[in-house]
Amino acid sequence: MESPELKPAKVYQLSYAVDYEPGTTILKPILTKDTGSVNMYSLDKGESFESAVSPFDILIQVFEGVAEVNIGEKSYELIAGQILIIPAHSSHEMKANERFKMLLTVIKYGYEEVSI
Repeated sequence: MESPELKPAKVYQLSYAVDYEPGTTILKPILTKDTGSVNMYSLDKGESFESAVSPFDILIQVFEGVAEVNIGEKSYELIAGQILIIPAHSSHEMKANERFKMLLTVIKYGYEEVSI
């Protein structure tokens, strides 16, 4: 079975790694290692990620569209070209105000003691 990740040593246009589908969220694994992961997502307008807490820092980079990200009680509106770091152990949630695509990178540290 072929890996769902992108192949190494090959050039990609990341904004085309995932398409939009009405009423859903699409995930494309880019790179998955013990020390972290990189995933590309597309969310249709109105789709969201429920509130969660990660033991690791998360970097969000928006490629297209507009997203609302809440970290604790603070809300951020992200547009294409912007990034936001969600600190480890912070409650966070995300909603697509318009359909959008993002690259989500999780940097694991102390991973020998923690599991997701």
